[in-house]
Order: sequence, then structure tokens, then C-alpha cells
Amino acid sequence: MTAFATTDLCDDHPGLQVCEPIFLDFGGAIAFAGPIKTLKVFEDNALVRSTLEQPGGGQVLVVDGGGSLRCALVGGNIGALAEKNDWAGLVVNGCVRDSEELAEQEVGIKALATHPRKSEKGLHTGHVDRTVEFAGVRFESGAWLYADADGIVVAASPVHRR
Repeated sequence: MTAFATTDLCDDHPGLQVCEPIFLDFGGAIAFAGPIKTLKVFEDNALVRSTLEQPGGGQVLVVDGGGSLRCALVGGNIGALAEKNDWAGLVVNGCVRDSEELAEQEVGIKALATHPRKSEKGLHTGHVDRTVEFAGVRFESGAWLYADADGIVVAASPVHRR
């Protein structure tokens, strides 16, 4: 993909959705972009893992974890799956752990915070490809997400120069 800057995308496309600045960078790739795939989970990362075990094809996994700060939904092993299976990045409305491992992986990861506790498996059900809303943005599977050091923007279709 051609390089992009979220600032330039916002200047060129004023109607883009822009996330509230609540996310921190944890992955080794600060800038990433791709079509969105959504998950809705709560304090249970089994669906996150099973999704990232599949080929990503350059997609960005947007995980609405309900903003929970009580456990991590992504850790080093899951980050490694995302990298291995060609996911461009993850945006997690929740926490991550193993932050030093994640920083070494060539995948973009934005999340709210770190938390040392892992999630419980089988605690809750989850939903795939459901429209989710957080950080002032509506995320729909198939829309495009662009993220870099300045923030996260979402467009209904690709807006970068190819």
C-alpha cells in the first residue's frame, strides 16, 4: 500500500470519521490500514484468537471489548498470530498484555491500556461482523480503517492513493 498520513486524509476528505484520541500504540507497526472486520466480545478473547488464526489478507480487526479495563484481550501469542496470518492491525476497545512482545511484532495494535490479567475463556459469547460503536466512531465490516501516530480514521471505502 502507498504511504498515507491520517492528517492528509482528513484534509482531503473532511467527512471521514475520526476516533477520539483514547488509544495507545502497542504493536511494532505504528501505521496500518485495511478493510475492517469487527468482533464484539467482553472479557473473553476466544473469538479474537479463533479469528486471528484465519488468514487476514491485510484486514484490520476491530475488537469492541466494551472498554473493559479488567483483563487483556490481546497478548503476545495472539499478536504473533495476527502477524503470521497477514492481519494489518488490531484496534482494541479494551486492554492488551505482553506489551514488550507486541512491540517486537510487525503488526499494528492500538488499545486503551495494558493489563497483566488474561481473559477467561468461555465466559461470554461474541459476535462477528456486527456494527460496533466506540470512541465516537461507527465501525462496520468492509469499511476502511487508517491508523498512524496521529490517530485513527474510518472511511466507507478506500480513500488513499494507490
